[in-house]
Amino acid sequence: MVALAQKVAEAAWFQNFITFVIILAGVLVGIETYPSMVESYGTFLHTLDAIVLWIFVFEVVVKMVAEGSKPWRYFFDPWNVFDFIIVAVCFVPGMGEYAMVLRLARLLRVLKLVTAIPKLQLLVGALLKSIPSMFYVSILLFLLFYLYGVAAVFMFGENDPIHFGNLQIALLSLFRAVTLEDWTDLMYIQMYGCANYGYGGSEALCTASNAQPLLGSAFFVSFVLLGTMIVLNLFIGVIMNGMDEAAAEAEELLEEARRANTQIEVPTMQHEFFELTKALEEMTAKVAYMKRHYEKDMEGKPTPASGAEADGTV
Repeated sequence: MVALAQKVAEAAWFQNFITFVIILAGVLVGIETYPSMVESYGTFLHTLDAIVLWIFVFEVVVKMVAEGSKPWRYFFDPWNVFDFIIVAVCFVPGMGEYAMVLRLARLLRVLKLVTAIPKLQLLVGALLKSIPSMFYVSILLFLLFYLYGVAAVFMFGENDPIHFGNLQIALLSLFRAVTLEDWTDLMYIQMYGCANYGYGGSEALCTASNAQPLLGSAFFVSFVLLGTMIVLNLFIGVIMNGMDEAAAEAEELLEEARRANTQIEVPTMQHEFFELTKALEEMTAKVAYMKRHYEKDMEGKPTPASGAEADGTV
């Protein structure tokens, strides 16, 4: 039973089948976003969904049985824990009362593609490895936002109360600028004053128009250069570094597996050579023993004559 489960769990066709079922689960969840489809084929869709769920349960059982007498080793792999949680959520008592939560839980099945495709596992692993470095980059980006946000409130708060009237609004406006979403409009309001640009239909809020062409352009150009071109690119660099580390670790694991296989083969050959040598020594000892007994038995006995001597002829 264990050998069969191991064979099935490691088979390529089984992995491909599970990948197909994951895609099917994602398609089913997408179809259920159309009320007309649910109304027309609701029973059929729910039946397919139940089949998909029990296929995932079967996958979990097969992998646990494949661990033999230690099924808990299934949970040593984080990806297996991830799969188990996604399946287990659908069996939580009382979930039927929360249709939205249940749908979201079923939507999580699509994420099983991460566990089914090794390349996606590598990418996710790289992202996870990048989290510590990304945290420090995020702190740097927050400091940049905070400094520019406070400065913007002091410099542009009266001229542009919609975007820089207080610190929290200023931070949101700077986030808009760092994503390059109409950041030039924010700059032009400060350069030409709210009475001349950007406040059409909101003239009542423009009570202290103040054009600052040099300060406005310098402020936003420097912020975009620092925030977008430098700091955000640090995130890309950190992720790329994480991918390199994840790829290197995967290569190390593969090399260790190869070395382990080599180490397993070498002792086997040595053991066979030792057994053959031992058998040869035993055979040599037996031959020597038989020779000694033969020579002892022949002592004092006449040596058999040749056929000519027995006939009396020379």
